[in-house]
Amino acid sequence: MIDHYDWPGGREAMMRFGPAGGPVVVAALPLFEEANRTRAFMVTILRGLASRGIASALPDLPGQGESLLPTGAARLAAMRNAFAAVPGAYTIAIRSGALLDAGARKGRWHLAPQPGADLVRELERVRQAGEAEDFAGNIISPEFLVELVGAEPDPARVVRLESDARPADLTVPGAPQWRRAEPDNDLVLAALLADDIAAWIRACEG
Repeated sequence: MIDHYDWPGGREAMMRFGPAGGPVVVAALPLFEEANRTRAFMVTILRGLASRGIASALPDLPGQGESLLPTGAARLAAMRNAFAAVPGAYTIAIRSGALLDAGARKGRWHLAPQPGADLVRELERVRQAGEAEDFAGNIISPEFLVELVGAEPDPARVVRLESDARPADLTVPGAPQWRRAEPDNDLVLAALLADDIAAWIRACEG
């Protein structure tokens, strides 16, 4: 269902999934181009949660998705304020989406969380490779880049792919959707992650 939410800076669109009652998960896509590559994958996870009786919301944030704010005017602080305004007890995030939740939540679940400094290094490599002023078509302000350099994900249940050797609460098989050349999906991995998220929420609620 298409809905909207209000935050101190205005109004943004969001998608809702699942039942009207019970715990609500607020989902965060990665920033910039990775959001396009992982949106269908995240929606599949959220539909999987809906079939398991868990509601969710996938908000567009200022400067992201269908927001009317230009990407060049986006700021991490504004995105965090908007994300905090979406009602929900839990957060799930992919990659740099883990940087967006700095508000009070009952619990956080992160898939391959990415520190802000790592994201900035990737963005700089992309810009240098493209020999352009933008970042693979994204106009990003210097102020936003400064915010990102010091940003770290908050503590969470961390899930990583088996190809990632960094510490995690759970490792799972699968290919990184955020590395695809074009947007793609992985129904098997999405179902596996929905199972883990549902079990984690049940444990938190218990």
